[in-house]
Amino acid sequence: MSKKQFKAESKRLLDMMINSIYTHKEIFLRELISNASDAIDKLYFRSLTDDSVALKKEDFLIRLTVDKDARTLTVRDNGIGMTKEELEKNLGTIAKSGSLDFKNENETGGKVDVIGQFGVGFYSAFMVASRVTVRSRAFGSDETWEWESTGAEGYTLEPCDAQDVGTEVTLVIKENEGEEHYDEFLDDWRLAEIVKKYSDYIRYPIKMLREKQRAIEGTDKDADGHYKAPEYENYTEDETLNSMVPIWKRDKKEVTSEEYAQFYREKFSDYSEPARVIQSKTEGTATFRALLFVPSRTPFNYYTKEYEKGLQLYSSGVLIMEKCADLLPDYFSFVKGLVDSEDLSLNISREMLQHDGQLKLIKSTLERKIKNELSSWLKNEREEYEKFFKNFGLQLKMGCYASYGTNKELLQDLLLFHSAKQEKLVTLREYYEAMPEEQKYIYYAAGESTERLAKLPAAERVLDKGYDILYLTDDVDEFMLQMLRNYGDKEKEKEFRNISSDDLGIETEAEKEETKARNEENKPLFDAMKDALAGKVVEVRLSQRLKTHPVCLSSSGPLSIEMEKVLNSMPAQPEKVTSEKVLEINGEHEVFAALKRLHDAGDTEKLAAYSEILYAQAQLIEGLSLEDPVAYANSVCKLMV
Repeated sequence: MSKKQFKAESKRLLDMMINSIYTHKEIFLRELISNASDAIDKLYFRSLTDDSVALKKEDFLIRLTVDKDARTLTVRDNGIGMTKEELEKNLGTIAKSGSLDFKNENETGGKVDVIGQFGVGFYSAFMVASRVTVRSRAFGSDETWEWESTGAEGYTLEPCDAQDVGTEVTLVIKENEGEEHYDEFLDDWRLAEIVKKYSDYIRYPIKMLREKQRAIEGTDKDADGHYKAPEYENYTEDETLNSMVPIWKRDKKEVTSEEYAQFYREKFSDYSEPARVIQSKTEGTATFRALLFVPSRTPFNYYTKEYEKGLQLYSSGVLIMEKCADLLPDYFSFVKGLVDSEDLSLNISREMLQHDGQLKLIKSTLERKIKNELSSWLKNEREEYEKFFKNFGLQLKMGCYASYGTNKELLQDLLLFHSAKQEKLVTLREYYEAMPEEQKYIYYAAGESTERLAKLPAAERVLDKGYDILYLTDDVDEFMLQMLRNYGDKEKEKEFRNISSDDLGIETEAEKEETKARNEENKPLFDAMKDALAGKVVEVRLSQRLKTHPVCLSSSGPLSIEMEKVLNSMPAQPEKVTSEKVLEINGEHEVFAALKRLHDAGDTEKLAAYSEILYAQAQLIEGLSLEDPVAYANSVCKLMV
């Protein structure tokens, strides 16, 4: 028996394919099963026009056989088989794909779906096998040929005993070596697991004889009729390992919500049912099917660096990638599911995508689909959408903030905020359409909780004017609104305005002039208070936002007080940031009258103490921590005695 050398490539190329192209050794079984499926496809395709093919579609199958004693695993199909010349061409020349040739020759009569394209998947068998033997008989031939190889040294090709039409690939599994445990590929449970993971939706049954146990009937009671542990017997069952028909290829009307829920729980390891199921079929430039799920709860690690987004990616029902991150934008990373495409541009190992326009088309299509589904959910099932938003709304907000508001138009109408007036969640559109005609800005307040924000002194005047306030309680909220800048119909857009900012646009011109005059009149008092606070504020002035409260803090400049708190709470913040704070005094409150009396009397010491106390109170109202709580407590006590 003479050994032949591989025609096209060297030992180095085969070594590279075995050791570098594939990241997981278990992939070999996916490749061999895909090749077997291709072979059956070819014969089935021929049966449609050739009456000499006696087999019907239900007669085709792929069989796995394990012999632990001989350390062999055999993959057998009853497909079209190969002649001597085809074995020489397809297996003797590395990277020669018979499936690709077949596809190219037959696509003129309609699309032919065969999985293999590159002709290297077969050689992945050498990752786990010390010897590979292929016995094949082509349809219409009386000859059976045997191809055998131990790797890059070459191969033999000889006639052998006749067998039925089809191909049989037998692998002699390597011995365990160090941390490499090749025995797993001789265990039927492990093989069944690999088939379920990668080849569950191959359209032909993948069968294997499996050793199982069952209780022997009548052995669960003793002679006196008392129950006892039953005796067990071993038996062999010919089991179909794959489900064959993907749930996403079935008509949506034929799939129950319970079936979707079961598929989701099993496939994505979630004990809860999905909150939303999105199924779509897209044809055209990007042809694919997608089955997507919105979880009903937040994964425990979702808002951490450990969370890995991505959809399962299938090519003609064969799993290519467990998590393809490129199919989802970050702001929809909570979506789980899969995409199945027949025309992906895969790399040579079928494990990774070539980064071309096809992937971008799928991503943009999915993006629109998810957005439309969420919009419909918000419109038609508000209560359920609010539950979803509680779980994943923060991610949508972060999507608005990212990339300098690039995704504003896509995401802004999916956001919900707490309304001060309505005391419930509202959209920006709902707030905008309820605004009085004269209202200049969309007002908001940012803080730790809606309860605390409702007590802010600065909210009094805005609410008294009949204007609503959006309460923001997530750290990203105010930063996000700064990226959005404004909201509303074209030429009628309204700017977002923090109720703690220096200008709320509420005062009339007459009120502004009056306030300006009073500030000028009391400038010596306010300058003395500012000096007493020693750089803690940039200004002290009368306020038009206060109604019953004596004092509040506002900010001057782009950095608000709440943004200061958020930034300074971040562990990675190298230096503390400080907003430009303004201490505002209620000119109608008794406290202001007391301050004036102290200033007029020249009691600078007591005025300074009052100023410190008022500033500390304003800090506490804003949720800021005091630099020296003991000094504040002592100052208050002095006033009491």
